[in-house]
Amino acid sequence: MLKVIGSLLLFTLTFLPYLYFHQFYNDTMVFLPGRAKQDTTSTHNHTIKYNNSVKLQRAMHRGRSRVNDFSRDPECTMAPDSRFDCARDKAVSQSECEQRGCCYAPGSDSAGPPWCFYPGLYRGYRMGPLMPTLHGLTATLTRAAPSYLPRDISVLQLDVTEEATDCLRITMKDPSSPRYEVELPAVVVREETDAEDLLYTTEYQPDPFGFIVRRKTNGRVIMNTTVAPLLFADQYLQLSTTLASHLVSGLGQHYSSLLLDVNWTTLALWNRDMAPHPDANLYGSHPFYIVQEGDGMAHGVFLLNSNAIEVILQPTPALTWIALGGILDLYVFLGPDPQSVVRQYLQVIGYSMMPPYWSLGFHLCRWGYTTTNATREVVQRMRDAEFPMDVQWNDLDYAYKRRVFTLDPLRFGDLPEMVEEFHMRGLRYILILDPGISTTSPPGTYAPFEDGLKRDVFIKNSSGHILIGKVWPGPTAFPDFTNPETRSWWEDCIRDFHSKVPVDGLWIDMNEPASFVQGSVEGCPDSELENPPYTPSVVGGQLSSGTLCMSAQQKLSTHYNLHNMYGLTEAFATHSALIKIHGKRPFVLSRSSFPGIGRFSGVWTGDVRSDWEQLRYSIPAVLQFSLSGVPLAGADVCGFGGDTAEELCVRWMQLGAFYPFMRNHNDRPNAPQEPYVFGQKAQAAMKSALNLRYSLLPFLYTLFHHAHTSAETVARPLFMEFPSDPGSQTVDEQFLWGSSLLISPVLKRGAVEVAAYLPPGTWYSLLNGRPLHSRGQYFLLSAPLDTINVHLREGHIIPQQEPALTTTASRTNPFSLTVALSAGGWAWGDLFWDDGDGLDTFETGNYSYIVFVAGESQVVSGPLTVGEALAGLVLGGLQVFGLQSAPIFVLANGEMVMDFTYCSEMKVLKVTNLALPLSEVLTIRWIL
Repeated sequence: MLKVIGSLLLFTLTFLPYLYFHQFYNDTMVFLPGRAKQDTTSTHNHTIKYNNSVKLQRAMHRGRSRVNDFSRDPECTMAPDSRFDCARDKAVSQSECEQRGCCYAPGSDSAGPPWCFYPGLYRGYRMGPLMPTLHGLTATLTRAAPSYLPRDISVLQLDVTEEATDCLRITMKDPSSPRYEVELPAVVVREETDAEDLLYTTEYQPDPFGFIVRRKTNGRVIMNTTVAPLLFADQYLQLSTTLASHLVSGLGQHYSSLLLDVNWTTLALWNRDMAPHPDANLYGSHPFYIVQEGDGMAHGVFLLNSNAIEVILQPTPALTWIALGGILDLYVFLGPDPQSVVRQYLQVIGYSMMPPYWSLGFHLCRWGYTTTNATREVVQRMRDAEFPMDVQWNDLDYAYKRRVFTLDPLRFGDLPEMVEEFHMRGLRYILILDPGISTTSPPGTYAPFEDGLKRDVFIKNSSGHILIGKVWPGPTAFPDFTNPETRSWWEDCIRDFHSKVPVDGLWIDMNEPASFVQGSVEGCPDSELENPPYTPSVVGGQLSSGTLCMSAQQKLSTHYNLHNMYGLTEAFATHSALIKIHGKRPFVLSRSSFPGIGRFSGVWTGDVRSDWEQLRYSIPAVLQFSLSGVPLAGADVCGFGGDTAEELCVRWMQLGAFYPFMRNHNDRPNAPQEPYVFGQKAQAAMKSALNLRYSLLPFLYTLFHHAHTSAETVARPLFMEFPSDPGSQTVDEQFLWGSSLLISPVLKRGAVEVAAYLPPGTWYSLLNGRPLHSRGQYFLLSAPLDTINVHLREGHIIPQQEPALTTTASRTNPFSLTVALSAGGWAWGDLFWDDGDGLDTFETGNYSYIVFVAGESQVVSGPLTVGEALAGLVLGGLQVFGLQSAPIFVLANGEMVMDFTYCSEMKVLKVTNLALPLSEVLTIRWIL
């Protein structure tokens, strides 16, 4: 009897704290040591799973001494595709692998499953009790013995925050030593959540630690990190998880299809001056992925970390994150549909800026417009050939000895006059601005450097002196945009230059930051920052390849921690400066990117080659940026590197007419590729594409409004709009504008037809209204050289405007509506309109918003908000697709309309020569 009482007392003293904690959540915890199955206990919306003691003892024993006959060890008999690499940090021998407590099974393919891999259970961190905090739960993670990594961190703090009903945040950090953490301003304030409203449940495996996130509605596993151990050392953080399907997109910027290859693919996220090609880290880093779950649902995961990151995808399917610093700060977005996932992601990183209207027009640039007269000639020839164009650019040709904020006095001495001439013609002007500041100018001749020295704005090396790299002007210093004084100095430089040359926007290039020497002209110190224990598979093999020393000092931290954010910080500084200088909506185009850059800048895809493959891969590149919160994106039309061909350039102009950002840009040694240099048939095809784009700018501008205010996508993968359609899940040679306009370009040399997938429903050719009724299938569409296939989805109305040679002119032209009736005779659309470049027009109510509805044999417009910019604008006509019978007559606001036609073959009604004020309620009715 005394033994029983003693046992009960020992049990009570040992587990009373745990019992009390879970009583706080009105739950019950059951401990049954030694049972053959796992036992669980629920805490709020979380479940803790306890492994039975037999398995734990086996795992602990395995950590001390491995058995050598792996074929007989059940913990090592997992399928090859489900193995997680136990030697990602370095190559190891069999004995070294076994000393790590891992399994060794060599194969024939070094690029396939790992030879050294974790057993089914592996020693790692152990989680203490989950305790409530003000914003969620917290626990301590401890490991009894160090891992195989140098400078292992033995105690971690786990924090779990229910950011919203559809967003879970999980962080793991070292509580004893501060490490760099990225801070991005959230747009949406954290919601008060109730457990019953959450879209997810979480489960925790205490020993070895791991967690599982499930979708509450169907129990589907969204993340499962128990499949491999958590590693957390000073310069090596590793976390693995299963994936809900193979349909994974994101993790840009890389040269790939929209769906990532999960067959043992390694992706490095480390910003680099690198022309797009496979298996390379490119200009931007976006550690965010979205998974289509196969039934219309989707989720996303974001690792908020600015250090060098490597991601390994494997066929399980599963994913492993490796970060070389910082903390593990994970956001899980539950959707449940793809568009909701993107919106939830943007609530963390920030909604995109509203671009100026003119920036949606056609832009023309070349590195090699060597004088103002050469630049003037290009503009004049575009005008003479009647090609729409809004913005002329100059590359670094304008600068004296390639020093930014200067003018070459012989070749560009009259640049201010040229810009004013462009402005008088309704054109805008943009030039390039690299961050590298020349350090070799004679004293008193280059104020940006001398003033920057006085104000201490440049990045330092590890010894505290200015780090000197090498870019176009030679030896250069690099501004530290994390320093408020640097941002003020940058604004002063732009303001002084703008007072001479009134540019309309700025193109910030080479801002990875790029350098033509590794690290600095003096090299880099031999340190662990420069030579970490593990380096991801980056171009050049070292983190400092093509950029600055990792030990370089910035205001916030070392460049080792901040490198991937350099372009973001410069974009913020440039955007802010232009607002203060212009007092208008700024335009900034950046090459380097990081999550959140869409708030300040557009992007382009870098130095693409003039070939058909790069034409094709430009589509997923633009769509990846769209998923990453950067809707204003495009590729260099006709290619940047190499000579283009006439057919290629025509097809690229047609596709480029539907990039959200459209710019033709060419390198110096290449053949000219301005539209006017080609034959008459090619010019006619290019002009047709540009006129189509300009006619659709009101619709495109409205899409950008919704992106800015509601985090909707502009250029949209088909799976975003049709998540339940299996045929839409893998398409990335076509895309949508918004929810209604389907673009199916020609991407192959010599093709005059295109196999286009049309999701279920009726789709009308925007060219002539011909309907295609799809069950979710491919159609072979005619596509001669002068044609790009564009289809309007049933049930939608898009506003258009008569095109002109500039948006300055087109914005005053009559509008028209294209109405695509559903089978039931209904359709809907809208128009956002303001002055085109004012600051915060939506936020201040200085805008117009009109809704268009078709039904019951009429189209009605309802101006919900009317602003000054709408004054004088009229609806000049409309076309109705899918009208099954010819109307007897048409009424506009109750009055008879004489100018209308009906095509019985296409079932299209066209009404012309209207002049109805858009600021008023309109009704156009057809009597059958």
